[in-house]
Amino acid sequence: MKRMLLGFLLIGLFSCSNNSDTPVAAGATAIDSSLFKEVQTGGIKVIKIETPKGPFNVWTKRMGNNPKIRILLLNGGPGATHEYFECFESFLLPQDIEFIYYDQLGCGLSDNPKDTSMWDLPRFVEEVEQVRKALGLNKDNFYLLGHSWGGILAMQYALKYQDNLKGLIISNMMSSCPLYGKYAQDVLAPQFDPKILDTIRQIEAKKDFDNPKYMELLTPHFYAKHICRLPLEQWPEPMVRSFNKMNHSLYVTMQGPSEFGIGGNLVNWDVSKELPKIKVPTLTIGGTHDTMDPEHMKWMSTQVQHGRYLLCPNGSHMSMYDDQAHYFPGLIEFIKDVDAGKEVKR
Repeated sequence: MKRMLLGFLLIGLFSCSNNSDTPVAAGATAIDSSLFKEVQTGGIKVIKIETPKGPFNVWTKRMGNNPKIRILLLNGGPGATHEYFECFESFLLPQDIEFIYYDQLGCGLSDNPKDTSMWDLPRFVEEVEQVRKALGLNKDNFYLLGHSWGGILAMQYALKYQDNLKGLIISNMMSSCPLYGKYAQDVLAPQFDPKILDTIRQIEAKKDFDNPKYMELLTPHFYAKHICRLPLEQWPEPMVRSFNKMNHSLYVTMQGPSEFGIGGNLVNWDVSKELPKIKVPTLTIGGTHDTMDPEHMKWMSTQVQHGRYLLCPNGSHMSMYDDQAHYFPGLIEFIKDVDAGKEVKR
């Protein structure tokens, strides 16, 4: 049996050998010969990054092919995965807009050093810059889209490296964590039934976040109203799949264990006064029912030098799912206007 298997392998080796003198079989489809210069992986590129704790690998995958428009996607969480962006395929690919899935270090298919000292905003900024260089992104084609925590990372990146950008999209993220916490306490919390809110507060006061009652109450009364407003049994599979793979060490270290506001090492993060330094065309996206204050995100668009605001009136934090009718037309219009050199203010 082993001898027969070896025979088949040898036959396969010789029959697949790349001999330029071998004619193409009659009726075979012509393929761009440049594709054979290196092994093709379906757009996947694993990038080695350097960190203070040594080298690690992060995972990326290119979707589409447009050298003029390339959007690098920064997932939220912190600690979620690229997978909840899969809905972008339905809307951006038909518009010839290239985008790149990317799992940040500690997320999804990328390495996880399991070292909480690595969960540091400046280090993540340098990681994005290394990924940019490895992918050949530059000021003529590089759009950066950050959602939620990814929006924090995108703003911080732009403040240091905006000369590398063609466009910036901040999706469902405020420019100040203290103001985000205030909005959660002053606006979102009072929307709860007082008895339910009191029970949640008691659990949080005891730091009993593993108590199943905590999520039992948050899911219908908070998540279904402010994270994704689709019926819970209809929550999109890519979103659920991504959330189920959340790196909780990363999430708790940076965001904190509570769902109301922020309590991790981002608790004092605030670049609201630095927004006027951002000169690259910028789109801010907010949802009426978001965990983030939509009025603050509208204000952000007036503080950057070339800003536009997109409101998703039916949307919450995951507006790319619960208000696709507004999210994607507005996003596509912004990208195409920047590509065409049009003024983005409105």
